[in-house]
Amino acid sequence: MSLDTARRVLRIEAEALTDLLQRLDASFDRAVDLLLSCKGRVVVTGMGKSGLIGRKIAATFSSTGTPSVFLHPAEAVHGDLGMLMRDDLVLAVSYGGETEEIAALLETIKRLGLRMISLTGKLTSTIGAASDVALDVSVKEEACSLNLAPTASTTAALAMGDALAVSLLDRRGFSHGDFAALHPGGRLGKKLLRVENLMHSGDSMPRVPLTAKMPDVIYEISKKGLGMTTVVDSGGNLAGILTDGDLRRVMQQRGAATMDLIVGDCMNKTPQTLSPAELAGSALRMMEDRKITSLVVIDQARKPLGVVHLHDLWTLELF
Repeated sequence: MSLDTARRVLRIEAEALTDLLQRLDASFDRAVDLLLSCKGRVVVTGMGKSGLIGRKIAATFSSTGTPSVFLHPAEAVHGDLGMLMRDDLVLAVSYGGETEEIAALLETIKRLGLRMISLTGKLTSTIGAASDVALDVSVKEEACSLNLAPTASTTAALAMGDALAVSLLDRRGFSHGDFAALHPGGRLGKKLLRVENLMHSGDSMPRVPLTAKMPDVIYEISKKGLGMTTVVDSGGNLAGILTDGDLRRVMQQRGAATMDLIVGDCMNKTPQTLSPAELAGSALRMMEDRKITSLVVIDQARKPLGVVHLHDLWTLELF
């Protein structure tokens, strides 16, 4: 019984999104253009369940580079109208398009000269007609067995809000780095950390000159504990690296004569490197794909800035 109900609910909501996709037209592009031209904030408003959807839309806008706040329409007429500024844009979520609390704001919105976009199930409603762009989020039926509780309609409004936010993200050229700057906390923040914040640098970075003798190289590898060392030329640029694995292979071939070599004779001259701005998640994928345990972080002149190690990334529990 419950499974049948769940399947019906999911089918109705999935069909609502399919219908929404088929109705998309030039009005959506006009809405995105208006949002892009907004010099202030996107002020999202809605009552009841639509208000909850509005809060999520505002949060998604803000986290993807579009400054946004939520304005409770009932609180607005009791003083919160002061939140509205002349460069703002209003995004109203009202399925019926006749929400009294939002309708009461229309005069102020017009007086301030604000543009307005609405997500509504009735384009000819009071709120739809008052909007610069009204986006149709109507549904054939609610998923509620009584066809009363907002279910499919709120799903449609939420999806339309996501579509607007992601379209804005693409139009703005919002990057991984921009996203990282706005999400410094939690598991997502760890995944978006830059390697410059994780690398072993300064005295912690293993480094030997190109002419270093093997006993000195082995000592440096052992002392720094990363299972490798960077090798730099006379100008301080990265010439290569030598790892524990490289050392074992050389010793198998040369035996005791290995101790008479200099590091330049047996190093890897083409190590994998990355920039300090690379994300931790990308560095982890690179190491796992290439089956290596460390990467050298270099600047544009190929000077080594640090070393990021696989174990450091594993401890972050990125995936």
